[in-house]
Amino acid sequence: MDFLMSGLAACGACVFTNPLEVVKTRMQLQGELQAPGTYQRHYRNVFHAFITIGKVDGLAALQKGLAPALLYQFLMNGIRLGTYGLAEAGGYLHTAEGTHSPARSAAAGAMAGIMGAYLGSPIYMVKTHLQAQAASEIAVGHQYKHQIFPPESWKLALVAAMVSGIAVVLAMAPFDVACTRLYNQPTDAQGKGLMYRGILDALLQTARTEGIFGMYKGIGASYFRLGPHTILSLFFWDQLRSLYYTYTK
Repeated sequence: MDFLMSGLAACGACVFTNPLEVVKTRMQLQGELQAPGTYQRHYRNVFHAFITIGKVDGLAALQKGLAPALLYQFLMNGIRLGTYGLAEAGGYLHTAEGTHSPARSAAAGAMAGIMGAYLGSPIYMVKTHLQAQAASEIAVGHQYKHQIFPPESWKLALVAAMVSGIAVVLAMAPFDVACTRLYNQPTDAQGKGLMYRGILDALLQTARTEGIFGMYKGIGASYFRLGPHTILSLFFWDQLRSLYYTYTK
């Protein structure tokens, strides 16, 4: 559970921070092994980089490498926090007397970090290659021409739908929990709820009493319910659009 929850939490954050990863990657590759002032600066600062990438490569380019980034975050953080959680649950972080050992905690954290970094390194490399890809006028660093799927492949639509399914479930799970509890709460003679005043009250009470994880109860079942629906809906939508444009040209 520690592995799953920490991995999903990292994936949720990654959806929002990946554009910054794209900007960071390109700014770090800009002027590689060139003396200052001898190369053209396509990206003057982080804000200019956002605007330049969005204008030249398109807004979708700010999410380049999202698929490997999600996999990297799930593996790295899942392994790091999950392994540390297992060590803590197994009592390895305490001495024979039962006191907490800072040395053992540091060792466990270091080992978990090494395992996560080692297993995630190949995926991080692929992510970097994809995030560095740019139009020739703003390209920096070596340009790898990786293409996992052809542009019109049904596999591309399927993968995109799977990723969006994760994002939808992470965003909607707290509201789904609140909705379920609102519908299921006991009522008085006038039909007024006895436990929650509304959706915000349900969210606040759940978070305050059960913690943040309480708002994500049943997330696995939610994904297996909503995930396939989202995946198939987007997949069929993309394929129907493709067929429509093919036969109406």
